[in-house]
Amino acid sequence: MSTAAIVPSGRHTPVLKRLDAVLRPLTVFAMDLHRHPEPSGAEARTAARLAEALAAEGYAVTRGVGGHGVVGVLTHGDGPRVYLRAELDALPVRERTGLPYAADGPYMHACGHDLHVAALLGAATLLARARPHWHGTVVVLGQPAEETLTGARAMLEDGLYARFGRPDAVLAQHTAPLLGGMVAHGYGPPVLAGSVQLDVTLHGRGGHAGAAHLSVDPVLAAAAAVLRLHGVVPRESAPADPVTVTVGRIDAGTHSGVVPDTARLGLTVRALSQASLDRAVAAVERVVRAESAASGCPREPEITVVSRSPLTVADPEVTALTREAHREALGAERVVPWGPSMATEDFGLYGDAGREIHGCAGIPLGYWMVGVVGPRQWAAADGSGAAERLAALPPNHSPEFAPHLPIALPSATTALTTAALTLLNRPSGSPRAQPRR
Repeated sequence: MSTAAIVPSGRHTPVLKRLDAVLRPLTVFAMDLHRHPEPSGAEARTAARLAEALAAEGYAVTRGVGGHGVVGVLTHGDGPRVYLRAELDALPVRERTGLPYAADGPYMHACGHDLHVAALLGAATLLARARPHWHGTVVVLGQPAEETLTGARAMLEDGLYARFGRPDAVLAQHTAPLLGGMVAHGYGPPVLAGSVQLDVTLHGRGGHAGAAHLSVDPVLAAAAAVLRLHGVVPRESAPADPVTVTVGRIDAGTHSGVVPDTARLGLTVRALSQASLDRAVAAVERVVRAESAASGCPREPEITVVSRSPLTVADPEVTALTREAHREALGAERVVPWGPSMATEDFGLYGDAGREIHGCAGIPLGYWMVGVVGPRQWAAADGSGAAERLAALPPNHSPEFAPHLPIALPSATTALTTAALTLLNRPSGSPRAQPRR
C-alpha cells in the first residue's frame, strides 16, 4: 500500500511523512472493521479494537461512554482542546461488493463508518507520534449508534464535556461518492439537513378477507396515507425550500386471507431549515390522522417520534482554516465545494444544537466530505459529466458501496490530521479558544 497519489506538502509535511509507516497496519485495521460490522448499539468489538489501538499510542482511554462509546485523550502542553469524531456502527444491509474482505451477514458498513474509524485512528496515531509539532489536547471520539441518530446524545448525556473538557472545536468527516483523494467543504449553512424519524401505527378492525365489509382495513388506510404523504413536498413546500418525506417501511398482517388489526409505517422527514422541518412534520401528522378518520379506523393512529437530528452547520472560520489546510496538503484541485445535502446525522449536537444537553455555547464544528471512488470505477461509470457519473455510482447505504482504500484511506487520514494540526496550532488566546458557558 502506498500514498504515492498524495505527496505531502505545506507546513504539516513533517507529520504527514510518517503516514507511509502506518498505512499498512491501518489498512488491515480498516479491512477488519469492514469484515466485522456491528449494528447501532452493539458495537462492542469495533469499540474494543479502537480502544486498544488508541491505548497502544499512549492515549488515556475510557470505554463505555454513552453505550459503546470510546474516548481517547492525549495532552501535550497548553493549547486548544480539539475533538475528532468518527462513528462505529454499521447498517442492516447485506453486502454485494464482491470485496475479498466483504462482510458475510445481515449487516454492512454501507456508509463508510469503517473508513471513518480507520482514518480517525490514523490521525490519532500521527498526532501521537509527532507531538513536537502541536500543543494542546486531542480528544478522540468513537461514537456508537449514529445510524439511529441516538449516539451523540447518549455520549453527551453521559457527561462527555464535563468529563473530558469543553472543546474548542469538534471535527468530523464523511465518505461521499466523489473521486478518491478529493475533499469537499460546504459553502453555506447548513451542510446537512435536519430530520425527524416517525413510526406510525394505524388501527383497524381485523376480520375475514371473504367478509372484508365487516372489518376496517388498516392496510387500505396505510396505502392511502402513503400516497397522500407524497403530496406533502410538492404541494406544501416551495420549490426553493428543500424538503423530503420518505416512507421507508410499511408492514401489516400475517396471512393473505386475514384483514389485520394494524398497519405500520416508518418514515423520515428532512429539511434544510428548522421551520420547514416542523411544518412538514405537522403536515405528515395531519395527513395520517385524516386518512385514518376517512377509513373509519376505530382508534386514533399512534405517531411516535423515534429520533431527531439537528441541522449540521459548520463554523465558517473552522471551515476556512481546514479548507486551506486541505489545499496545502492535497492540492487545490482536490478541494471542491459541497452544496447543502439532504443527508442527515447527529453530529450537530456536539455544537450549539446540543446546548441544552451539554450546557456549552459557541462550540465550533468542522465537517467535510471525503471522496472514496477508485479511478477505474469513476472512469467506467456511465455518462460524460460528473453529475452523470455520480448518478451511476453506488451511493452511501447501497449494498455495493465500497470505498477504494488505497486512495481513500490516506486522503481521509491526511484530511483529518491536517485539520486537527491547524486548530491545535492556533494561539491559545484566540477568541475561539476561550471557554464559553
